[in-house]
Amino acid sequence: MFQNSSCFTPNLQPAGLYIHIPFCVKKCPYCDFYSITDGSLHPAFMNALISEMRMTRDPNLTFDTLYMGGGTPSVLDAKTIEKIIETARQSYEILSHAEITLEVNPGTVSLKQFDGYRCSGVNRLNIGVQSFDPVNLQFLGRIHSGRDAHAAVTWAQKAGFENMGLDLIYGIPNQTKKSWLMDLKLAVESEPQHLSCYILSFEPGTPLYRDRQEGRLKPLAEPQVCELFETTLEFLSHHGYVQYEISNFARARTGSSGLKGAERNRSRHNMKYWKFAPYIGLGPSAHSFLEPRRYWNCADVEKYIQDLDADKLPLAGEERLSMEQLMIEAIYLGLRQTKGILIDIFDKKFGVTFKTMFKDTIAVLESKGLIELSQNRCALTSGGMLYLDSIAALFT
Repeated sequence: MFQNSSCFTPNLQPAGLYIHIPFCVKKCPYCDFYSITDGSLHPAFMNALISEMRMTRDPNLTFDTLYMGGGTPSVLDAKTIEKIIETARQSYEILSHAEITLEVNPGTVSLKQFDGYRCSGVNRLNIGVQSFDPVNLQFLGRIHSGRDAHAAVTWAQKAGFENMGLDLIYGIPNQTKKSWLMDLKLAVESEPQHLSCYILSFEPGTPLYRDRQEGRLKPLAEPQVCELFETTLEFLSHHGYVQYEISNFARARTGSSGLKGAERNRSRHNMKYWKFAPYIGLGPSAHSFLEPRRYWNCADVEKYIQDLDADKLPLAGEERLSMEQLMIEAIYLGLRQTKGILIDIFDKKFGVTFKTMFKDTIAVLESKGLIELSQNRCALTSGGMLYLDSIAALFT
């Protein structure tokens, strides 16, 4: 089936660099990303991170994105962020026009900090607003208020950031269409370049998951979640935001040609994950992908520090993906994007004929209005996007 495949040909796209900052002021009950609240480990972590950067140099890669996520990276001051960026530039070939993103949470930042972050080399912010509603913020366990969220956005703009994304969460128990529309309205009023709107998920191992399992909370009913999803698409489209991935929207802008386009406002780093680009992950729990190899670090700050102190990389595991596994991932990642799977690229990569191989599956999904097939594109409809996981599974 894969005789003529170029599947394992090295990917020549510029790579992405992800740095996981594993510290939070407080753990949110819905979050399953690895983090701790012990700030006393900041100095030791920084020393370990610098060692990991120096030990993982790869002269064969160039990078055009650097993303500092977490956790809550904004618990670190501007000088520390500057040191991270400086060391990354010394250790890797990071292009001069690279997108350098820092995740920040309201309640952990000030105007002075934003000024410092901008001077340190950060040129894109991702602000974890999640909601402006006090009831929702309390449910989500956030440490900030709606006023804090407004202040963070205002300070970021005053500091000169011209590339800013906001994260929002919906599908919260008892949430109404009216309250979600208010969150969207308040978000677009500040005209951020990017919006990520995530449906609340109940991840195993989180307090929220346990509350659901033990009957302490009742999730929002599926029809209501679907209504909020459709509301999101309609409202953001009306206000000039273009959906390019299930949860991600870029603000349209007028270019020199006079045509509107939102491509420049997309998260270039997140696109790496969806386009099979290579990426390196540093810090506890971070994952890396150099096709066909995926590997990941231990999810333990203290072990991470100990391993690097001993000049040992803190790897927890790795796998080499088969061509079949890569094909399944290509389908899943392609369907996440509004442009869908580009069939000619898929056929060339895997040495197959997509339309023939999945003819029956496509026919069933088309008949249900969940997928659209054109000459060179297979994409989910807006109705199909809510069922990505189950639809993608039909292609296996």
